[in-house]
Amino acid sequence: MVDWATLPKDLLDLISKRLESSFDLIQFRSVCSSWRFSAEPKRPLPTHHLPILPDNGFSLFPDSSVGFRLSQRSVLLIKPHESHNLFGWLVKIEEDVTVPRKMTLLDPLSDRKHEDFPRSLDMSRFKVRELCREFKLRYFNTIGDVVDSLYLEKAVVKYLDSSGDAEYTFVLLTIHVSGKLAVFKSCDRTWTVINDMPSPYDDVILFDGHLFAVDNNGRTVVVELSCLELTLVANPVFGGDKKFLIESCGEMLLVDMYLSMEEVDADNDVAEEIFEHHAFYVNERTVKFKVFKFVEKEMSWVEVKDLGDKMLFLGDDCSFSASASDILPTRGANSVVFNGNVFNDDNLGAMQDRDLGVFDFRTGKIELVHKLPEYAELFWPPPRWITSHEGAEDHPGETSS
Repeated sequence: MVDWATLPKDLLDLISKRLESSFDLIQFRSVCSSWRFSAEPKRPLPTHHLPILPDNGFSLFPDSSVGFRLSQRSVLLIKPHESHNLFGWLVKIEEDVTVPRKMTLLDPLSDRKHEDFPRSLDMSRFKVRELCREFKLRYFNTIGDVVDSLYLEKAVVKYLDSSGDAEYTFVLLTIHVSGKLAVFKSCDRTWTVINDMPSPYDDVILFDGHLFAVDNNGRTVVVELSCLELTLVANPVFGGDKKFLIESCGEMLLVDMYLSMEEVDADNDVAEEIFEHHAFYVNERTVKFKVFKFVEKEMSWVEVKDLGDKMLFLGDDCSFSASASDILPTRGANSVVFNGNVFNDDNLGAMQDRDLGVFDFRTGKIELVHKLPEYAELFWPPPRWITSHEGAEDHPGETSS
């Protein structure tokens, strides 16, 4: 039997440098003392300040006192070490750059914070796996206040250099308010809006080392970083109303969401208000999904009829794939979990919040997560095996790594 503690330091160093996730590195360094001393902790990602996005073309004021702050988050699957009959729990965390080892807990598919976590969460006591990494752009004003309410599209980042003591250099891709693609290069501190938009773009992704984007018609392009031009890689996929890009088992998938526009029922007392504000009371209800696989040689998307063991999760700032056998073995296979309006509600106030829904590929039906106990246990609130864990200390809203 191999004595893992005696592996050469040079080999351990090479392995540790290939671990992109800080949580994988924590587990790597926890194996034994020789592994811990052979792998240095990852340098924390810097808190980048980006200039404000231009109205069109190039950013002219890179040193402005207003702009965006870039932070990184991780969606984690947490499971007990002895998980014979227990499902995992999904949570998103964001590290506090001002307080070491303190993290904010968020809903895995949205930006909603959870401030009432009852105890500290010692990651070393559980099986922890990173399912997705997302980047968040927040607007900050002239006095440095961060504004969470400003609507921003999804952003993806490609790091170009993480060696030495120099600051990370990176390229960021997001969607401009006009629907065009916007690129930020940290080396020259400027934004560039790419003026190529047959249809507004819906989603962006970093896949196989390249930055891809898909528009509302399914036309898919790759961003050529040397010249900031777009190259067509897949022809349109017409039909749905919103497109999502997901990496799954080394493949790039396109998820097409179909919406139905329906008026919200209301009593006579609010009939006049509905007439004056008709658009507010029209509900985009999610009715079905189609999934396609990227075939590079054919420059096309090929429809996938069966997801097998996969579960697809569609979030506001990141979408990801996971194995149902790891998360929800009894029911999760062949499903899409998403944030969006699922059913109309007679209570107009309820329309202000979106539902968490599940689309089952086998039946074609959509159900609410909170009505499915197996799915509901994946999300907030945390399960008892986390909150009642022995040795935990009372620090609401905090986790430790």
